Amino acid sequence: MTSRRVTQGTQIQGEDEKIIYTVTTTNWASSPTNVVVAVKDVDNRYADVTSDVTSGSSSVDSDVITLPIIQTLTAGHTYRVEVQFASGGSTYECYFDIEAER
Repeated sequence: MTSRRVTQGTQIQGEDEKIIYTVTTTNWASSPTNVVVAVKDVDNRYADVTSDVTSGSSSVDSDVITLPIIQTLTAGHTYRVEVQFASGGSTYECYFDIEAER
């Protein structure tokens, strides 16, 4: 069974940084569609903060999903980024964590 956690593991991001992450779906499926990205604040009971910390939209090129910009994180918090996508009639969801620093 393939893990749902992306192979790059936990990312470190400064509270003032704006970073565009990518996820390659080859471990799960090919040609992803219907991408939905959610960002949850682990330290705030997994509150959905997607609209507060993302800007823009996702895009897909082959098996690579480019996420919206992730920004305005709170230092000392951990965020879980969940990436849901469809392929071949199935729906998959992978994730990674971001630790926010000053």
